[in-house]
Amino acid sequence: MDKKVIVSCAITGSIHTPTMSPHLPFAPEDIARQAIEAAEAGAAILHLHARDPKTGEPTGEPAVYLQFLPAIKAATNAVINITTGGGLHMTLDQRLAPALRIKPELASFNMGSINFSIHRLARRHSEWKYAWEEPYLAATEAISSAIHLWI
Repeated sequence: MDKKVIVSCAITGSIHTPTMSPHLPFAPEDIARQAIEAAEAGAAILHLHARDPKTGEPTGEPAVYLQFLPAIKAATNAVINITTGGGLHMTLDQRLAPALRIKPELASFNMGSINFSIHRLARRHSEWKYAWEEPYLAATEAISSAIHLWI
């Protein structure tokens, strides 16, 4: 092959919520399984976010990462990339905690603010699986409005 490609696979991300897709993994065993499957399919880098195992809400708790990382490391040779993006409302300390504690081979580095304007996604659903989802998405409307006014 003349051109080499490095495939990075983000297993959960931080934008989607469980109501948006039944395929969003948030239980540690599901994150591990999908990460291992991605590596088996050719992903060289696994970009990982953690989610509350009961509700799917993004979390920066290192203990949650440790519920799925050992299985991934044992089953793959993929580079582990822990996010520092975390979730929309996380503090800098919450975003850094997993990478500082676990010391993965790679960690994302988000420069500046994380201004996702995803409030319109909240309009697509009238029923939610978990109480945190709609406010999580809707809260970005204020950010979007402030950016629009600034521009």
